Amino acid sequence: MHTRIDSSRPQLAYLVFGADTYHREAVFSICSALARLRETPGHSLDIQVFTDDPAPYRDLPVRVRNFDTATREAWMQPHGYHFRIKHMALREVLRESEVALLIDTDTFFHQSPLALFERITPGSLLCNSIGIRYGECPESVLYSALSTELLARGLADDQMPLINSGVIGLHADDAGLLERSIELMDDLYPRAEGAYILEEFCLGIAAYKRYSIRECPDLIHHYWSRKQLFRAKVMAWLRKHQDVPLDPVALDDTHQVTAQLPRPPAAQRLLFKAVTLMLPGHQRQFVREVLYGCYPHANEFDQACAPVWWEKAQDNVERRMRTPLQPRQLEQWLSHPGVRLLLGRRRSSIYQHLTSRQKS
Repeated sequence: MHTRIDSSRPQLAYLVFGADTYHREAVFSICSALARLRETPGHSLDIQVFTDDPAPYRDLPVRVRNFDTATREAWMQPHGYHFRIKHMALREVLRESEVALLIDTDTFFHQSPLALFERITPGSLLCNSIGIRYGECPESVLYSALSTELLARGLADDQMPLINSGVIGLHADDAGLLERSIELMDDLYPRAEGAYILEEFCLGIAAYKRYSIRECPDLIHHYWSRKQLFRAKVMAWLRKHQDVPLDPVALDDTHQVTAQLPRPPAAQRLLFKAVTLMLPGHQRQFVREVLYGCYPHANEFDQACAPVWWEKAQDNVERRMRTPLQPRQLEQWLSHPGVRLLLGRRRSSIYQHLTSRQKS
């Protein structure tokens, strides 16, 4: 669905390409924004999506902007740095609009997205969150490789806050901040030793002592941690609503995809712990995590996380044992009388799911 853009309205932008997973995340994030936008009637915003595949967005009120391979490669130069493209995309939006916000796909909204734009004023940078200070992580590559140079150049010191750029919001008057950050990325990349977070690090340097830095974790949830659990919730929502994502029921259901980890209540976890105390070492944590996935949550989207808990249990125990969990061994572990009683009918499903995963 193509929409006309009004440059005077706030612009919510996404950058989505590659694996289907990212497109699914983006669709849910957009629908979450639209659902929460209903909380601010009489106010509006525009949504733009830079993407290599317009199909997932055909039913959404967004402006699709072509983001082909040639553009991506050009925006990554001169060093081929992947995350440089985030700043390039936001710079494009700010060339046309007064205020814009680029948000990662692995996000959803707690409040109307207009609440984020209220925090974007001239002279400020809105980020997802403000973290520890630069000097608090002397063991990091970015510190060991760059701190002496940055201090000598008057660019950063140990007091500089590190930021998370899952959200980048700016007024057009401050687009020069992006230009400066891009320059820093291009300059520092050869000496940054492949640091994954160089992009947000440079954004923090560019803003340090020059801009007011604001955050918004109270307004959105950025699920960069425990990603597979939240992706399972999102996928459950899509399976239910992908044909009519803008139906009021679908938009209402975005509120049921919560920021809480789908864990059993404390009393239930204590029961699982008591039952597993009698098990040998490696089995103990494995069975507890399997049981976490068997708890009958009232929230249907939390229920959808069950296979993720089972897979997490398998991955963790294989890492601890440093060897794959064999089907016969898995069968023995799941056949322990106490475990068998707690798993009930799900025991067979768990076994089949984990053994089929090993074969794929």
